[in-house]
Amino acid sequence: MKINKESNVYTIIYAAVLVVLVGFGLALVYQALRPAQLENIANDTKKQILAAALIYPTDQENIGDLYAKHITESYCVDSKGNRVAGDAMDVNTAAEVKKPADQRLLPVFVCSTDKGTKYIVPVAGAGLWGPIWGYIAMDANGNNIFGAYFGHQGETPGLGAEIENPAFRNQFEGKPIFGANGDFESVLVVKKGQEPAGRSYVNAVSGGTITSQGVQKMLQSSLEPYSAFFKKLASEANKE
Repeated sequence: MKINKESNVYTIIYAAVLVVLVGFGLALVYQALRPAQLENIANDTKKQILAAALIYPTDQENIGDLYAKHITESYCVDSKGNRVAGDAMDVNTAAEVKKPADQRLLPVFVCSTDKGTKYIVPVAGAGLWGPIWGYIAMDANGNNIFGAYFGHQGETPGLGAEIENPAFRNQFEGKPIFGANGDFESVLVVKKGQEPAGRSYVNAVSGGTITSQGVQKMLQSSLEPYSAFFKKLASEANKE
């Protein structure tokens, strides 16, 4: 039987077969590359967690090995500071922050550093153009920030995107999140010249007002549910 290659039927069948073959090929490529993609995502997350504790890999260091060396334990707690079931690395913090505080799963990463044990927690919020996120490393006293890391999806280069830079992040080091009366206060992000008296604050990114406000709201909403956990750390530190 001779096939008329100029007919509409032939064209439709040819296109359909081609689509199926291409789709099958792409599926095979996706499945082959998926493990490597997942590993890269995991390594990037580990790198961000360590950055909050001021630990940065050298060119010769493997991020997985460095993470295993410094992160001695990870777990989840609830808003009362009690440990609950859950894998800290698998928690979607962006989804958790949308829930009421008493329903959230709160990840904790315990980090061993040359300056003592630090407790790293994730934060998530919204900037001007999209999601912002980060990790905050707390001192063992449960009050002072040891280090911070922030990331963003699409903030403006030179403006809101500056939250990634050390010049902004380093300001958080040593800042307390509880007031003198023991109440949670977080850290304010304010414009220069508008520094509040008696409050923990850092200077906002120049020209990135909305993103800076996003960071402040993110810290407030993400860290406050950890208050009971942080106070338990303080109580344990006082016993030592």
